[in-house]
Amino acid sequence: MNTANLQLEGMVMAVASLCEALVDKGLLNHKEVGAAFERAMQAVEQDDAHKLSEANLAAAAFPIRLLSLANQAHERGKNFTFSDYAAIVGKLT
Repeated sequence: MNTANLQLEGMVMAVASLCEALVDKGLLNHKEVGAAFERAMQAVEQDDAHKLSEANLAAAAFPIRLLSLANQAHERGKNFTFSDYAAIVGKLT
């Protein structure tokens, strides 16, 4: 696997962990975290400046979808690996 991919994988999981910490400390709730990911998704989808292909749009949306799933899993008291989340995102898109 490309080293850059592994770095991004680690970064996405680190952000997921930070979101969990924000919720656990009561600074945000799951709904607020989910809303932030929805806003991020809308920004990606509405970015006409880059004229992204469907494949590139899906690539840009992937980490947001994964983080959203991680937020939902944490809300249910579950925690999965990057590979687990990636497989779920793949099935849902």
